[in-house]
Amino acid sequence: MAESTACPVFQLGSARYDQGSFLGRLRHFVDIIDPSTLFVSEKRLKECIKLLDDYKHGTLPLGVSDLQLWEAQKIKQAIIHPDTGEKIFMPFRMSGYVPFGTPIVIGLLLPNQTVVSTIIWQWLNQSHNACVNYANRNATKPMPASKFFQGYVGAVTSAVSIAVGLNVLIQKANKLSPATRMIIQRFVPFPAVASANICNVALMRHSELSEGIDVLDNNGNVVGSSKIAARHAIMETAFTRVVLPMPIFVLPPIIMSYLERLRFLQRNRRLLLPIHGVVCLVTFGLSLPVAISLFPQISQIDVSCLEPEIAMATDCKTVTYNKGL
Repeated sequence: MAESTACPVFQLGSARYDQGSFLGRLRHFVDIIDPSTLFVSEKRLKECIKLLDDYKHGTLPLGVSDLQLWEAQKIKQAIIHPDTGEKIFMPFRMSGYVPFGTPIVIGLLLPNQTVVSTIIWQWLNQSHNACVNYANRNATKPMPASKFFQGYVGAVTSAVSIAVGLNVLIQKANKLSPATRMIIQRFVPFPAVASANICNVALMRHSELSEGIDVLDNNGNVVGSSKIAARHAIMETAFTRVVLPMPIFVLPPIIMSYLERLRFLQRNRRLLLPIHGVVCLVTFGLSLPVAISLFPQISQIDVSCLEPEIAMATDCKTVTYNKGL
């Protein structure tokens, strides 16, 4: 009984942990963003896909455990896009978000930013975010390259405008002491990144609002395309993109402003950057699974809330859709 609780019976396409609870989703996404999946070889990936195909067709070899099947599904979900069936480029996988994004976060939070450095770091951050959003989008409908470019330009423009504008305002605030000005300046990346993240998600996935996304019945069959489900998916994703940078861009400045006053670090200033890096890495690594666990990736919605044609096409009371990440 204990073994069954620790490792539930495998079901293809289902989550190992309860997606109806926040804790279950958190455990699920900790698996999804596990950086160790970045080092999975092509041979190992093919073995995992074959194992899952064998299970689907009822030709599973004897002796394969539920734990092995869950591990195979974890690896496939971390690397393969659920809609396209293609590999996601390593830096743009959710498992690569923290390792590849942390250097950019460190750059955004460096003190004494100039206008040029602010523009460069905001541009790099939104470039990375745009590619991650595109790579992990709901891909049941094709997206033209022009839409991607519009979203990318809109996100970069909004991030740079807000960050530079706030920095200029702070510099002109004559009543603030230099120390206070520097502390406030460290918090500038958060409103800039949060606002740009909303623009990024909305613009990158705008085509979903006009064309809708596929909704599926209990058997996994496509019932139709729903613009209402697309709106829900984008709103949920945008909300997670606002929550995500909160601890990343708020906690490190607070922690570093305290650590910088320690005598040890005042005597060893060269240690500030690596310590800053570790603080950013830890907060980023803890924040990401919490933020994306707010909503399940495969979400459910009542048919009664959708378009009339969807309700007429199925007898199910609820349908599912891929929210994206």
